Amino acid sequence: MAISFASLGIVFGDIGTSPLYTLNACFQSTGFGVTVAEQSVLGVLSLVFWSMFLVLSIKYVSVLLRTQYEGEGGIFALLALIMRARAAKGSTVRTYIIVLVAIIGAALLYGDGIVTPAISVLSAVEGLEQVVPQAAIQDFIVPIAIAVLICLFLWQRIGTRGIAVIFSPLMLLWFLSIGAFGLVAILSKPMVL
Repeated sequence: MAISFASLGIVFGDIGTSPLYTLNACFQSTGFGVTVAEQSVLGVLSLVFWSMFLVLSIKYVSVLLRTQYEGEGGIFALLALIMRARAAKGSTVRTYIIVLVAIIGAALLYGDGIVTPAISVLSAVEGLEQVVPQAAIQDFIVPIAIAVLICLFLWQRIGTRGIAVIFSPLMLLWFLSIGAFGLVAILSKPMVL
């Protein structure tokens, strides 16, 4: 139970904040051309829901949680298993292709570990524009985001447990809040289902 609760702040915190910048990008960006209309909003929400459902159920539950090597999981465990099988069977073209795919997956993981926190933090700080006049806060958004990111990356050295102690209760509050607001919105407009 404690590990499941800790995963809220470590694993699912990123997934839970992704809709913030996704919705902002869909409706605020001039490049996408998505207008704020009922059908557009329902379409984007449908895409977000099904993307999250498929990523969580297929990628995490069906694949990554089942792949483990000496208690570790994810793409690095998959790479370790491949390397162990390669050493046992010898080198084949198929093994080289699998290793290449695992290396690409590891590179994507590293890239995601750098890009996603930056986008999530920047989106959260941009939310200050909703409560503070835009002209007063606009020049401070990037410096505040950089300061938060520096603090987060420096804080990582205390380990996963230390981060989970702080972020898991915050993410639980976040998920309960968006769940409650979502339920109220669904009850008022059940057609979104």
